[in-house]
Amino acid sequence: MPSGALLFQSVILGLLLGGLYALLAAGLTLYFGIMRVVMIAHSAFLILAAYLAWWTHTRLGIDPLLSMIVTVPLFFGAGVLLQRGLLSRLRAITLTMMSVLLTFAVALIIEGLLGYAFTGTQRRIQLGYGSAGLQVFGARIAVVKLIAFGLAVLALAALYLLMKKTTFGWALRATIQHRDAARLVGIDTERVAGYGFGLGLATAAIGGTALSLDTTIYPSLHWHWIGPLMAIIVVGGLGSVPGAAAAAVLLGLIQSLLQIPLGTTWAQTIFYLALFATLAFRPQGFFGGRLAQRF
Repeated sequence: MPSGALLFQSVILGLLLGGLYALLAAGLTLYFGIMRVVMIAHSAFLILAAYLAWWTHTRLGIDPLLSMIVTVPLFFGAGVLLQRGLLSRLRAITLTMMSVLLTFAVALIIEGLLGYAFTGTQRRIQLGYGSAGLQVFGARIAVVKLIAFGLAVLALAALYLLMKKTTFGWALRATIQHRDAARLVGIDTERVAGYGFGLGLATAAIGGTALSLDTTIYPSLHWHWIGPLMAIIVVGGLGSVPGAAAAAVLLGLIQSLLQIPLGTTWAQTIFYLALFATLAFRPQGFFGGRLAQRF
């Protein structure tokens, strides 16, 4: 039987991990909500942001968190260009399927460029505070995990305020809820979609930076993240950011607890079991309907 301290630590780590998952999945939810696009390349952009954080720290001596001053606007611009230059040209009737193929190609290109620039060698940021930890009721919590969680909370709170309190947020929510109706009331849905995609990739820049603080990275790592992130947005309800956040925290917590008896590798099967259960019994997601109304 696991000790009380071990269970407590697993719960805390699961909640911290769930917060990070919520940030990583937020962009995927926005893409699908705005244009019904399945953005396979999202996880590749996460790893690209992690590499940029590693490079700026290793080569320039800049803290990874400060690299976001450059990567966030850079990724926002890349998202706008990707939507306007490529995805907007796809026909609506085949958009979802073609977006999978197109963004799959983008993911391969990013992986190839990372492999060429950095080789396949595994990289990890060596931070002065990387080994620091806090003792909480007998459980040790790594400082970098707390920083990543705090970054995720701040980013998601900023996204929530943007969606709820700004004119652009209202236009974006209207486009997500009913694109044709939004166009009828005078919203420039193409412009909103472009900025929405930029916003999605901006969350990837933040998420990739948070991921780099405590993860060994390599060019093909993005394939590891596609399944879990897709499971999160399906369980949470496609297009629902609050639903995805709730699903991320729940699945992160379950994964952390399952690591005690099953180990790290087998604990990840919770994402695929949850994906199967959702598609089989509640295709609309377990959280999206009720939570989406509050966003």
